[in-house]
Amino acid sequence: MKKVTILLTLLLSLLVLAGCGGNEKKTSGTTNNTIPNVLKIGVTAGPHAEIMDNVKKLAAKQGLKIEVVEFSDYVSPNVALFQGELFANSMQHAPYLQATLKKEPKFDLKECFKTVNFPMAVYSTKVKKGNAIPDGAIIAIPNDPSNRGRALLLLANAGLITVKDINNVTTSLADITENKHNFKFKELDAATIPRSMDDVTVAVINANYALSAGLNPTKDSILLESAKNPFVNIFVTKAQNVDSKEIAKLKAIYQSPENEKFILDHFKGTILPAWK
Repeated sequence: MKKVTILLTLLLSLLVLAGCGGNEKKTSGTTNNTIPNVLKIGVTAGPHAEIMDNVKKLAAKQGLKIEVVEFSDYVSPNVALFQGELFANSMQHAPYLQATLKKEPKFDLKECFKTVNFPMAVYSTKVKKGNAIPDGAIIAIPNDPSNRGRALLLLANAGLITVKDINNVTTSLADITENKHNFKFKELDAATIPRSMDDVTVAVINANYALSAGLNPTKDSILLESAKNPFVNIFVTKAQNVDSKEIAKLKAIYQSPENEKFILDHFKGTILPAWK
């Protein structure tokens, strides 16, 4: 009986130790302030991915390992970051993040530093540069709140429509107070708009998707957003990692003279550093 008791005690001890070991394994990764050995950075395909690939090369020289994870939409990178699948992401501007946090308040995501400025622009296969957009034109705009607002403010600043508040970055179709040209607006997912250009009169397209489609904002657009806009792109991570040494290193590398030169040379002035 004594031997059985001793054996049961040993078995219970082993089970407790195994349970502790299992818990330790589950808490590895980006949760509980534990930083992974390889930092997974989420980006959208195109310019953000190209810039982060360069950052990855520069970081490797300093012993910092990065894995670039590409997404085809704006929503998934923030969801993946919140769920701990990413360490950070670089694919959105500040108003988009704020709109996301308003919709999903449980997302504990924070801006770390400024990255680049992608000018939004209006493109067309039917209207030539220098010509007016015709009355009754069908205009494609992004369907997410911040980019929809950005597109409408671009048109308002050009005098094509009038809105309630020219400074409201989440301006919606309901905020249009005057549409004297009787434009019809078609709201589409931002990533699909370049492929829909033949189905509309003009299309308002984010620079990263325009460049991926072979469109140059400064050369091919019929209307370009002003350089003075609040839609500067940002680097984002979970709140618990904002002040980490890894984020400090990433900021120094991203905003380094070497990466700045890459951005200016590679994109020939169509995408600009936003930290200057």
